[in-house]
Amino acid sequence: MAATAGAAAEIVREIAAVGAADLAAAVEPLRADCLRLARKVSLLTHLVAEVAEASSGEDGASEPEATAWVADLLLALQAARRFVALGRGPALHTGAADQDVNDKNIAVQFKYVTWQLQAALTNLPHNCFQISDEVQEEVDLVRGQLKREMEKKGALDLNIFSKIHDILAHHVDNVGSQSEEPNSQPETLPLENVSSDHLELQHVALLISEISGISKSDIKKITSELIEELENTTVAVSAKPTNGDGQTSDEAKDSPDKVKKSDTVAMPEDFRCPISLDLMRDPVIVSTGQTYERAFIQRWIDGGNRTCPKTQQKLQNLTLTPNYVLRSLILQWCEEKGIEPPTRSKYEGSSVEVGEDRLAIEALVRNLSCSSLDERKSAAAEIRSLAKKSTDNRMLLAESGAIPALVKLLSSKDPKTQEHAVTSLLNLSIYDQNKELIVVGGAIVPIIQVLRTGSMEARENAAAAIFSLSLIDDNKIMIGSTPGAIEALVELLKSGSSRGRKDAATALFNLCIYQANKVRAVRAGILSPLVQMLQDSSSTGATDEALTILSVLVSHHECKTAIAKAHTIPFLIDLLRSSQARNKENAAAILLALCKKDAQNLACIGRLGAQIPLTELSKTGSDRAKRKATSLLEHLSKLQVL
Repeated sequence: MAATAGAAAEIVREIAAVGAADLAAAVEPLRADCLRLARKVSLLTHLVAEVAEASSGEDGASEPEATAWVADLLLALQAARRFVALGRGPALHTGAADQDVNDKNIAVQFKYVTWQLQAALTNLPHNCFQISDEVQEEVDLVRGQLKREMEKKGALDLNIFSKIHDILAHHVDNVGSQSEEPNSQPETLPLENVSSDHLELQHVALLISEISGISKSDIKKITSELIEELENTTVAVSAKPTNGDGQTSDEAKDSPDKVKKSDTVAMPEDFRCPISLDLMRDPVIVSTGQTYERAFIQRWIDGGNRTCPKTQQKLQNLTLTPNYVLRSLILQWCEEKGIEPPTRSKYEGSSVEVGEDRLAIEALVRNLSCSSLDERKSAAAEIRSLAKKSTDNRMLLAESGAIPALVKLLSSKDPKTQEHAVTSLLNLSIYDQNKELIVVGGAIVPIIQVLRTGSMEARENAAAAIFSLSLIDDNKIMIGSTPGAIEALVELLKSGSSRGRKDAATALFNLCIYQANKVRAVRAGILSPLVQMLQDSSSTGATDEALTILSVLVSHHECKTAIAKAHTIPFLIDLLRSSQARNKENAAAILLALCKKDAQNLACIGRLGAQIPLTELSKTGSDRAKRKATSLLEHLSKLQVL
């Protein structure tokens, strides 16, 4: 098992090293899918390291359950590597119709790879490996990310994935070998006397077999076995999806009559999005008069396409006009048929209607990429202002493609243009849906570069942008693990302007909620400026911020030791005597955490005369302050008895 775990760790390192430059030849959406998958796999570095460590040596994990799980994880990672290899290979030059087919094939393979990896992480046998709390947090977050990726790719029944996976696993056990190179095009198999459902099943099985490394000579046998298996269990491709844990979705838990009705009722073709082929939630009209689901046509446009997917006509403009009439008809049809109506898409509900505002914003976004520096700077400044004013503007700017263009301007050599760009992204990130778009757009690394080398105002706003983006839990891991991110924030905390230090403190506090980032912050030297802030009697705000960060750091054992060694205890006791009520409360809480199961620290606060201010606080403080002070006094009393 040690060799298998080592192989898994090597694949994780290989995938984690893949960057945007390696995928330059890939077309969308393959390029974006590969980048997102590589980021998620990179977060498993610590998991595979701990599994490999537990698997090695005489006392290594050897239970059959552990061995089987490591093998399953390896298969999932091998499939992920093959998928990423598709993006690293030469681009296929095809017509629009063939490209649409290729995109759908890629979507099936991507969904299977994410499902397989998510299933492996779900089945992690915790009792077999010594997985730390920090790594478990990473695993849980990656599982959540993978689950959301599957949901984005549409409703293909995950029962099919499960059955194909079982058949493929059995095949691998019997044959014992797999191909490491994915086929560039699916092979066409001879088909006789098969239904349309079977044709689709065979195609799905073919795509999954290829990404799983099954040789072409074995694929026909596997697909025949799959169809026979599915016939016995009456699974259809159009069945309702299960959730990412393999359980039935809430909709599938409804009454059998309702499920049967929603599956069998024929949907009017006009209600389907021509791209996703699903019932539309937020239908919009493009300039050719065709209607699409907003999210799918926006993704098409964001990929650089300027033609109508259905008619191949050139789009005269990129305006997306809500089709309220069709939406009303869809809702009415759902009600008549007793089908759950589709939920609203993320951009619906904006009060900004198509018109001069949208056209003006689209013109501004185009100017972000023009050849004139002055025009780029002016457009970035105006977008900065618009994004600050309203949620409607933030939504509309994102729809118009402002985020990728602004990310490029973060590398501008003109300091003012750079400042406008990072501040625009900060203002756009206030709208939660834009946070993901900014991160997926590759903004983290250039924002950190601005944080390190930009003007002071740009650095301040870069720190604020990191704080805003880190409000999403998934981003805490990504930002914290990005080289130089926490170090740049610590440097701003040390030497920045008053506002810059405040922005850096806020961002660091939020990042340090995640366990692994606490250690990174301490190793980056955060304690030195925090101690200085505790001594700064001229700024109550600085003291409050320092105490807030310390209260988060002290929960980690390594950080707790470092805090004590940084000679913070005397300053904390001084705050008990003379600070504001809130700071007294936080100081008492930190002292209690430092002294729990640590007689040396407890003796130190006793020698420094903490009993008197603690006694006063136990009588006059807030409820929380009283509890902390009383607990500390009890510990001191026990120490004196000893």
